[in-house]
Amino acid sequence: MMVSTRGRYALRVMIDLAENYGTGYVPMKEVAERQHISLKYLERILPVLTKNKLIEGLQGKGGGYRLTAEPNQYRVGDILRLTEGDLAPVACLGCHASPCTRAHTCKTLPMWTEFYKLTNTYFDGITLSDLLP
Repeated sequence: MMVSTRGRYALRVMIDLAENYGTGYVPMKEVAERQHISLKYLERILPVLTKNKLIEGLQGKGGGYRLTAEPNQYRVGDILRLTEGDLAPVACLGCHASPCTRAHTCKTLPMWTEFYKLTNTYFDGITLSDLLP
């Protein structure tokens, strides 16, 4: 499993917004500058976070984005699954995978299944609050 730029950047944006939680809306231009992420790239990530109600935006003067809940309510696993699609280490364990015809004889499936569980449990055990200074 490799987390893409999209997932890593989404986490950086969410952490930045968590650091500014309670201060109102944060302009994405400021987040982009602090995180050294292209504003154009952020414009591709923000709709996913907004559509899924992790953040909310306000246009115009004084606008920007903010978290919709307290930082301790956001699990890293949820953010990664939202931006990555799945954390499955092999295709047969993916969310929309067709049943594998070899599953009943596959010698490695138990290993991959356990790794998948460990990965999800690990990332679900970390909140944005845990990542703040």
